[in-house]
Amino acid sequence: MPVTRFEITLRRPLAGEPAYEELKGRLHFAIDPLHAANRRITDVELAPRNGRGHVAWTSDVSVLLPVDRARCSGRILLDVVNRGNTVAVPNFNRATRPAFGPGSDPNPAIDVGDGFLMKRGWVVISCGWQGDLPRVPGLIGMRTPEARDAQGRALRGRVYSQLQSPTPVADFLPADRGHLPYPGADLEEKDALLTVRDQPDGPATVIPRERWRFADAGHIHLEGGFEKGRLYQITYTAEGAPVQGLAMAALRDAVAWLKHGTEAESNPAPARLRWAFAYGRSQTGRLLRTLIYEDLNLDEQGREALDGVIANVAGGMRGEFNQRFGQNSKDRNNLMAHLFPFTDQPSVDPETGTKDALHARLDARGSRLRVFYTNTSAEYYRGDASLLHTDPDGSRDVAHGPYTRVYHYAGTEHGLGIWPPTDSQVAPADPTGPVERSQHLRSVADYAVLLRANLVSLDRWVVEGIEPPPSRHPRVADGTALPPARLAPDFGRIPAARYPRHNARPRRLDWSTLPPEPGKAFGTLVSAVDADGNEVGGIILPELAVPLAAHTGWNLRHPDIGGAEQLLMFAGSTIPFARTRAEREAVGDPRPSIEERYASRADYLERVRQAAVKLAGEGYLLEADIPLSVAAAARLWDHFTR
Repeated sequence: MPVTRFEITLRRPLAGEPAYEELKGRLHFAIDPLHAANRRITDVELAPRNGRGHVAWTSDVSVLLPVDRARCSGRILLDVVNRGNTVAVPNFNRATRPAFGPGSDPNPAIDVGDGFLMKRGWVVISCGWQGDLPRVPGLIGMRTPEARDAQGRALRGRVYSQLQSPTPVADFLPADRGHLPYPGADLEEKDALLTVRDQPDGPATVIPRERWRFADAGHIHLEGGFEKGRLYQITYTAEGAPVQGLAMAALRDAVAWLKHGTEAESNPAPARLRWAFAYGRSQTGRLLRTLIYEDLNLDEQGREALDGVIANVAGGMRGEFNQRFGQNSKDRNNLMAHLFPFTDQPSVDPETGTKDALHARLDARGSRLRVFYTNTSAEYYRGDASLLHTDPDGSRDVAHGPYTRVYHYAGTEHGLGIWPPTDSQVAPADPTGPVERSQHLRSVADYAVLLRANLVSLDRWVVEGIEPPPSRHPRVADGTALPPARLAPDFGRIPAARYPRHNARPRRLDWSTLPPEPGKAFGTLVSAVDADGNEVGGIILPELAVPLAAHTGWNLRHPDIGGAEQLLMFAGSTIPFARTRAEREAVGDPRPSIEERYASRADYLERVRQAAVKLAGEGYLLEADIPLSVAAAARLWDHFTR
């Protein structure tokens, strides 16, 4: 058993019923670097070994489980923490998530929300997998061993990072969101390169080397400072390469321990847990796509660790989670080597002739791992989500395999919406606390109810063999998937809408040199919209199906934070209807006003309820959550009609 010890440092009860407790501490791991289950972990053979010839490390861990172990339902939910932050309980239980920063309480009370997971007897395990987290208390991380050469020396290699700030700054940490950067091997390196551009896929300008310098091993300084909103890329030689792929071994073996470990092996619920599901969002949805592609789901005993996966808002990307000098927090498709293959089934890149599939290794051994790929409109406008279900050029639809579903949450943004409506928000999962501002109100659509229905459907598929609802997303064949530029006239009719004049597209990149040489763009598609500006392809929330506004997956950066022609990454927009006919005619808005659409608040809410009943009948919403949709609609009505 790769988990050699569970070191418990905190045991405490959770609020609510049924009675749950948290066991928090560290898991100690040791794996055989030569075992077939671990061979696809990059550089694992170069990691230090203990006396048994194993590679050992520790991860922070939190386990939430019923105080009465007999109330365990047999189901494990692996909460794949995002940059050290829990995501499963906040997302499924509609709960708040603590924000960690310098000096924060490392053990804040856990908000269990409405208890959705607990009422169903799920055991939730949050296991650390990142070694490069910002050094702030409370984040769930891992202490990752470092690869060494045959003489025991630290490895050296090139690193490529992108930096952007909403305010002018004199210095940058050359890493994403306050994460630990790779130390420069030579602070005077002549071949280090700093470039700047104004769009992710735009031309880069080289900044002369004499204008910038490494202020120390962790910061870079630019003469005159860095401008707000501009995109800077730095390429330099780093020293010290942690074995990043051990992250996926930690997740796999933590789950295998709960499923199969005994009381003697510190399992807190021995012989009570049978099925394991993973939930990752954004960064960790991409991590799960990487785990699937590498097929790191078999433990050293040849057993499947995970039975089901929800990779949420990952789009078509993977990430640098299993490469030498990989950067775990990097999350822009213009910086990634890990794009193609996008689809679970084999496809051919017509530009390179490469044939591959995300699930190639799973399918080759007959795995029955069930996977849901769920995305919001923001990942479509980022440019890569449509590639989950089209060919690389976006010219035709591609069918998925029998164990996969692809769902698009129409009209939503990357997160679960922002309330009350605002154009400003502190950037999530960033302890440095930058404030982002957009040109429109941010999205107010909360798709948690869709996630809950997805989890129940996935559970039934794994446990009972009941097929989930069919994939629902924009399609080329029926005209609901279009290039973003095709929507400019639709939003041009709406006076208040500021549709992007440029939609960046992910490109094929030649990584034989750094910075990589850009090639042909992939085929980016988004959902078509109706006359109101609302998307028609995908699962439509009841309160969006009966609208009070246009809800989009795009929003532009506000001039106050620079880069006003760029998309504010991950952000959607809310563009309200006029309240009255007179108001809309005064501004020339062709969309019927609220008073022209609905006879009253009661009329509006009844229409929302009917839309929710229909969606529940199709399997995309839980019947028990219909009142939540109606309540969300009531909140929207009260705000936009006041």
